Amino acid sequence: MRCEVCGRKIYGKPYRVIIEGAELLVCSECAKLGKLVPESKTKKPMLTKRRLPLKTVKKSAPQTPVETTLELVEDYNVRIREAREKLGITHEDLGKKINEKTSVLKKIETGKMVPDNKLALKLEHALKIKLLTPASTEKIEIINLPKPSNQKLTIGDLIEQKRKETKKNNEGNNSSKA
Repeated sequence: MRCEVCGRKIYGKPYRVIIEGAELLVCSECAKLGKLVPESKTKKPMLTKRRLPLKTVKKSAPQTPVETTLELVEDYNVRIREAREKLGITHEDLGKKINEKTSVLKKIETGKMVPDNKLALKLEHALKIKLLTPASTEKIEIINLPKPSNQKLTIGDLIEQKRKETKKNNEGNNSSKA
């Protein structure tokens, strides 16, 4: 244990003293600086209580699982604005309805902010529109280049191959025009 005033290790019994209104555990040297607290007045250390799980846990709204395979449509801002105007509600009314700030809704409508899937679901439900669509998968074309087995394919090799292909296509187009 260390003295709470000087920081030295306390050998023997520590003294509980009041120094300038604060009750401290100190060494025999620093005990002279304050007023000793009688043993009967010392506070017994409180036992730390274990936290028990609350039986009356507030149930939050059921979480709707948001699929990660969904993506936002490109013209989300236009769709949201048109649907809101069609329903004749203000940003404030919509914000209260879906529990979002009006500034967030305004930023989304202007395209300065992109809503996450959770917010997009809220907007879809409130405005009765479709904002999330299944994610499209792009096919990647793999080019097989003849390379010695001891060398690896680099990005530069791919660029060079692409240039050769475009050059061939351009030459083919030029000869057919003549």
